[in-house]
Amino acid sequence: MSTITLEKVKTIKTLNNIAESGLKVFNKGNFQIDNGSENPDAILVRSFNMHSVEIGDNLLAIARAGAGVNNIPVDRCTEQGIVVFNTPGANANAVKEMVLTSLISSSRNLFAGVAWAKALENEGDQIPKLVEAGKKQFVGKEIKGKTLGVIGLGAIGALVANDALDLDMDVIGFDPFISVDTAWNLSRNVQRAMTIEQLFSESDFITVHVPLTGDTKGMFNEATFSIMKPGVHILNFSRGELVNEVDMAAALEFGKVGRYITDFPNENILKMKNTVPIPHLGASTQESEENCAIMAARQVKEFLETGNIKNSVNFPNTYLPYTGKQRVVAFHHNVPNMVGQITSAISSYDLNIADMVNRSRGEYAYTMIDIDNKVNGDVIPALEEKIKQISGMVTARII
Repeated sequence: MSTITLEKVKTIKTLNNIAESGLKVFNKGNFQIDNGSENPDAILVRSFNMHSVEIGDNLLAIARAGAGVNNIPVDRCTEQGIVVFNTPGANANAVKEMVLTSLISSSRNLFAGVAWAKALENEGDQIPKLVEAGKKQFVGKEIKGKTLGVIGLGAIGALVANDALDLDMDVIGFDPFISVDTAWNLSRNVQRAMTIEQLFSESDFITVHVPLTGDTKGMFNEATFSIMKPGVHILNFSRGELVNEVDMAAALEFGKVGRYITDFPNENILKMKNTVPIPHLGASTQESEENCAIMAARQVKEFLETGNIKNSVNFPNTYLPYTGKQRVVAFHHNVPNMVGQITSAISSYDLNIADMVNRSRGEYAYTMIDIDNKVNGDVIPALEEKIKQISGMVTARII
């Protein structure tokens, strides 16, 4: 059971530097930014590790200005009824541009060639001759006509696939969980791989855009490398742990993998041959940071003001048009008769229901109910307490 809160000034705390354009979202409404608050209503975060952070009983929402939520204790938040948002797609263009940049640059040996050229700085007038003599070691390959395999056709993967087609590549994609929205935006010329093994075996370049899960951890390993074309280039701008680094080192050493481009360098990566270690720059653009901040702030503001949920990783996405009527929002276990008990509590005070929505996600569900009548202020505390006492209720509030 948790406390049901009344309308009040809502405190927003940031645990990282959040772009000012995002914070300005809270200029309209009943909000204040207070980074000294020990018990805020909502938290905006980027990479700050929250696993050891004490979560106050007032916290309603955490928004990650980015896609990954590994730095947030999502399970603990769910148990306490705290909605966790992320911002899928807000940094998609930035990552897409970095993937395509790395795809072309690595194929043309640009990174190694530039590093070699810079090492000639003390050779004076001999540099032009040395360049002409040495450039043959960096002869690369064009990407035109080559096959790019895209694993994960979400916001980023779909953009990469579409733009690679415009670069005259053949593109094959694999995503058993592709959404309807993504499918509408994906070019019909992207070939569908029926299995990931098919993609592995047919691709000259492979780029991966999937979350880190128990199923995807170490998905690039000795067994999957054995299926791939000799000299394949692998680009990883998703999570370092998707790759078994011991197996990758061996594959690079023997030429099975021609090049590994990763946004997640570590000591092991830096010791491997034919790697391009990028210092986590995939989403590091001014535009991306602003897009993520604005999207995170808008989602939090919408939730606090109306209860509507979009892009949550632990609550069901739920929308009910907000008309200004008083609204009961409740997060509870997904068990029979929960909605019936909530509506009974409301009707016991002679209140009519104007509209409602209920959505479930696994073991939990989320219910929003608009009350048709104007609720007397004296009734609200009693109604809140009655809803609070329903067995299986996690959190609830009246807006």
